[in-house]
Amino acid sequence: MDKLLNDFSPGLFVVQTILLLLLILLMVKFAWKPIMNSLNEREEGIQDALDSAEKAKLEMQNLQADNQKLLNDARAEREAMLKEAREIKNSMIEGAKEEAQTQANKMIAQAQEAIESEKKSAMAELKSHVAGLSVDIAEKVVRQELSNKDKQLALVESLLGEAKLN
Repeated sequence: MDKLLNDFSPGLFVVQTILLLLLILLMVKFAWKPIMNSLNEREEGIQDALDSAEKAKLEMQNLQADNQKLLNDARAEREAMLKEAREIKNSMIEGAKEEAQTQANKMIAQAQEAIESEKKSAMAELKSHVAGLSVDIAEKVVRQELSNKDKQLALVESLLGEAKLN
């Protein structure tokens, strides 16, 4: 350190100080501002990229929320459509059952009417046949002598045996 103090020259020191200050001024004037500007531009670019990334992230979250909402709405709509389809199916089945029951009741009523009509027709025919037989029997009985009771009973029984009932 003594050697440094012995070799010290104040003129050289002043010249070197002036040159250093001049170099600093030149650097500030010509290099410092462009370096700072490029650093500021780079910092702004990085900040813009970060802001854009954050904005994109928020938009992505919004899109995901919208997609989830659309998906939920679609599921709810599908469930509503399925429920409506089930209700329509059940109402169609019930309608078909009711219509089939109505048709069956109508057919039963028609069959009962036909049976009743056939029964009345058969009864009328039977009455007509019985009336004819009664007239025939009465006619034959009147022809015979009515004095003999045994004869009359035998005649009635023979006539009844001859008569064919359907």
